[in-house]
Amino acid sequence: MNDMLSPEEIEALLSSLTSEERATDDASIERHISGGRSHSRRSESSGGREVQLYDFRRPDKLSKEQVRTIQMLHENFSRHASGAFAALLRTPIHIELTSIEQKPYEEYLKSINHSLFTILSLSPLTGQAIFEIEFELLFSMIDKMLGGFGKAIKRTALTDIERPLATELIHRVLNALKTAWEAVAVIQPKIEVPEASAQFLNIVPSSEIVIVMLFELKVGNQKGMMSLCIPYLVLKPIAVKLATQKWTTLGQKENPVTKEYLSAHVCKTSVHCSVRLGTTKLKMRDFIRLEPGDVLILDQTVEEDAFLHIGDFPKFTGRAVRIGKKLGFQITGKIKE
Repeated sequence: MNDMLSPEEIEALLSSLTSEERATDDASIERHISGGRSHSRRSESSGGREVQLYDFRRPDKLSKEQVRTIQMLHENFSRHASGAFAALLRTPIHIELTSIEQKPYEEYLKSINHSLFTILSLSPLTGQAIFEIEFELLFSMIDKMLGGFGKAIKRTALTDIERPLATELIHRVLNALKTAWEAVAVIQPKIEVPEASAQFLNIVPSSEIVIVMLFELKVGNQKGMMSLCIPYLVLKPIAVKLATQKWTTLGQKENPVTKEYLSAHVCKTSVHCSVRLGTTKLKMRDFIRLEPGDVLILDQTVEEDAFLHIGDFPKFTGRAVRIGKKLGFQITGKIKE
């Protein structure tokens, strides 16, 4: 007996699907709206279990393990960006990663509007990405930068004064993104096209799969959304590094770029130095009676070394010297911790 179906039998089976059954399948794909964005949730109940429907027309490019790694990276990005915005705006900022989706690029463009789009490059990765932030939230942050109360303005264009302020905010985002990704790859995010129009966001074909990270921002009483869209083709060269085990191993190693970055900033930091020649004890009545010209006897002789303090901690020993008409301090030794 032949177990293979003939083309006619296959055609008959396909045609046996009624329009009612097809409608039931389509109805199982429910849409819900969150923050003005649409997200697809595909699930149905079968025997008390939740079943996730799989659409073969738009297959997931990244595995669940790789998505979890991206989630961890961008949760770190949220914390770095929150701190950067808070320092700039002088107000508490809360940024939360709400979802990570793999969808066709066309769907991403259709799900957003009334936003500022910025095309980015992620050198040395090949290709471009998109950073998007809602205009109302952006204007609220700009108002804070200018000393206001964070009032949102319903406009969809930036003035000549607002444009550099918006660019500064985006640079803070890029620095946070660079720091968050250092455990996996050393990237150099850069603005390629600022204030891009939605009509010219052709970074990949419309059917290409992109990874979309959606964030919710809270600036005072104002709430808004921003997103980061990275095509899969951009992440493909480092997809192997996105495995959780690989990412954890990389994170434990000292990153030379991070070390150089921190060293450069630490070297520019100013520290308070002071020389203490000795100490003495006074009663309160003697302290109150002190006048110019009085001499205090210290617990240290002139032959003994004095101490150079960095902040409140003694670090070096040395002696007072004269350099021209000024006093100086000659270091003779280092105090061991």
